[in-house]
Amino acid sequence: MFITGSLVNGIAITAGALLGMLLARIPEGIKGTVMHAIGLAVIVLGLQMGLKSENFLIVIISLVAGALTGELLRIDDRLNELGQWLERKVGSEGKSSISQGFVTATLIFVIGAMGIIGALDSGIRGNHEVLFTKSLIDGVTALILTTTLGIGVIFSAIPVFLYQGLIALFATQINRFVSQEWMDAFITEMTSAGGIMIFAIGLNLLNMTNIRVANLLPAIMFTAIFVTIWP
Repeated sequence: MFITGSLVNGIAITAGALLGMLLARIPEGIKGTVMHAIGLAVIVLGLQMGLKSENFLIVIISLVAGALTGELLRIDDRLNELGQWLERKVGSEGKSSISQGFVTATLIFVIGAMGIIGALDSGIRGNHEVLFTKSLIDGVTALILTTTLGIGVIFSAIPVFLYQGLIALFATQINRFVSQEWMDAFITEMTSAGGIMIFAIGLNLLNMTNIRVANLLPAIMFTAIFVTIWP
């Protein structure tokens, strides 16, 4: 079934978040250090991905166009509003913010090449190995994020499942419309654009910046467009 990998990914995030709630009494000093470690690791991962571009001009133009579109659509504000709605419905304890946990975890789990490549592989070849590997990573990350950001992390499983599931569904038909050459070019430039966004997430996790990364998400769509029309 083409959504198997996406389903497992969502379950892994949920399980990690629930386990994280059980470990919520970890001392604040340990939580802070662990979060800094995650932030540093995310920065290195983003930098590694960001350098993979073979045509960095496409990445820059895509990010600029994506930023303009995201700001006009207020994607970051809408994600925060959704998180705040969840916070009002579910309630929060202590200082943990459901909105912050939901938005941060969603961005970490959704942005990046692994989810897209894994979903494409699930749809095209019925191979879920990439998403199974991502599930393991996301489950551990969800556990640690939940101990610091609270139960809001668990709600990120929903957009992750829907996002990857829709890509997998599209991928079942994609071979009819695009060439392997186009697919390779798109994955390369999308990996670079996604890496820059992941780098920004890492900076936010370290409280060094307050970049509205969600407003950069349309850059993935523009990457596909510019790869198509670029001479």
